[in-house]
Amino acid sequence: MLLLNQLSLSLQFGKMDNAALHRAALPRHKVARWIRHALQCDAEITVRIVDAEEGQALNRDYRKKDYATNVLTFDYAMEPSVTADLVLCAPVVAQEAGEQGKTLQAHYAHLIVHGTLHAQGWDHETSKEDAQVMELRETEILTRLGFANPY
Repeated sequence: MLLLNQLSLSLQFGKMDNAALHRAALPRHKVARWIRHALQCDAEITVRIVDAEEGQALNRDYRKKDYATNVLTFDYAMEPSVTADLVLCAPVVAQEAGEQGKTLQAHYAHLIVHGTLHAQGWDHETSKEDAQVMELRETEILTRLGFANPY
């Protein structure tokens, strides 16, 4: 039996077009389940779904990249528990899901697992090997959750 870590979750939706579509893809109990499966310890995580303007501003201000990206992870602490914010840009996620032939929910699940791993120190930008290890971990988690390989 798989024992899951404790999670304090805040799920927030900013103002955006098609808000109902994104809310429907992200029921709180599923978001919590996806995060718990990616956690290696207890956590306090905020997941915020934003429009392109807010996503671009955050990416520009914090990463010096002037475009909206699919997910940003702001990790504040890893011990004794993970404290982080995951910010997902709804229009980017929707566009990518369409381009990749995935459901919106499947793509959100992937990006939330991805962001949760980042919040715990996983990184895919340091080396090709790290990227492969992280992708394998994401695939294992998503398979356990009933989703297809995201890659």
